[in-house]
Amino acid sequence: MPFVDRRDAGRRLAARLDFLRGPGTVVLGLPRGGVVVAAEVALALDAPLDVVVVRKLGVPYQPELALGAIGEGGVRVLEPEVVRRSGVTGQELAEVEERELAVLHARVRALRGDRPPAPLAGRTAVVVDDGLATGSTARAACRLVRALGADRVVLAVPVAPAGLPERLTEPDTADQVVCLETPRRFFAIGRWYRNFDQVEDAEVAALLRQVAPGPEPDPPRPEPHPQRPERDEEVEVAVAGSPRLAGHLVVPPGAAGIVLFAHGTASSRRSPRNQQVASVLTAAGLGVLLFDLLAAEEEQDRARAADVPLLAGRLAAATAWVRGQPDTADARIGYFGASTGAAAALWAAADDPGIAAVVSRGGRPDLAGPRLPAVRAPTLLVVGGEDREVLRLNREARASLRCESALEVVPGASHLFTEPGALDRVAQLARDWFRARLQPASRPPVTAR
Repeated sequence: MPFVDRRDAGRRLAARLDFLRGPGTVVLGLPRGGVVVAAEVALALDAPLDVVVVRKLGVPYQPELALGAIGEGGVRVLEPEVVRRSGVTGQELAEVEERELAVLHARVRALRGDRPPAPLAGRTAVVVDDGLATGSTARAACRLVRALGADRVVLAVPVAPAGLPERLTEPDTADQVVCLETPRRFFAIGRWYRNFDQVEDAEVAALLRQVAPGPEPDPPRPEPHPQRPERDEEVEVAVAGSPRLAGHLVVPPGAAGIVLFAHGTASSRRSPRNQQVASVLTAAGLGVLLFDLLAAEEEQDRARAADVPLLAGRLAAATAWVRGQPDTADARIGYFGASTGAAAALWAAADDPGIAAVVSRGGRPDLAGPRLPAVRAPTLLVVGGEDREVLRLNREARASLRCESALEVVPGASHLFTEPGALDRVAQLARDWFRARLQPASRPPVTAR
């Protein structure tokens, strides 16, 4: 047995990680057992300790079989072969994701409490667990912290099967993996500990409170706005001349900006892609409103789904609703549009000089052609490198914009950004664009190219 218990494993792991000592390092433990190991690492490195929570996505009729995992920022890692063999549909997968996200958010609140997450932007994130079996959870955790802005990701574990650590050193996962033991006959993580007792949430929460936070990379800045109470709830948006539209509003404490999502044709507020981007934005301190541009009884009307002025009017009504809420009345407003929703976002922004920023994901800004010269909001167009026709249309549409604008091409990505790491890149770009323009205390805006 190589390790007495998790604390022993943490101390021995910390000795191998001494090269990471410094103010730019933050240690992130995977609950529950990984946090016990991580606490010893954080103490030895004099680094801040936080938790990174991920949830397994189980096959609906066989929950112990993992389709993949999902992380706190909405980052999803799938096992393609398991998805293919299980026959799980996109709708079934979306339902599993929605259920697991609810559990994930509750666990984060139970473990971290009211404390904000440790800042990761520009830092080295050390992701720690008590061992690896398949690596899917650790892979999701690494991709999550990278999506949240970590400059370098190091995965550190006491034990893993031979060959597995090397497979986790990928461009979109870990920059480096540190593993003390890699037995060929692995069997299970618990076999490599003399004491492998179950860890309770209360112990994890206590460790997160007790371990010294360590030095911050920058002195704290004063809040640009008074703290607002956190709000996370289903809402209804009133629109003149149409049924009320369902939405989901999340307002983190102190959010200075709110991003309204305009989805594409045949999509809705439950779009997993938009939810993933929204989760990254809320983790960065921005509020989000995901809402349905069409009521349930209107969704089959293809003419309405393609009516950009109609959709823009709905988005404008939702903007007025946000401005009418007491806790978001003074928030700066941004739009995130996908496909035809991007055209609606630009159309609405052309009519509203108060819109502070627009981001388009695989959008059709050309459908807002007549209104493009009137847009004043700084606009970021994000297109997949393999989505060649849409890329051409975006380049042509950008030429009509008279505002600050930028075009970002995600190499190797298709229209829906389903390739590994592609949607993570979209989320990073959107986060940085909105954070620079919706929060006055954040870094200066990116220079348009």
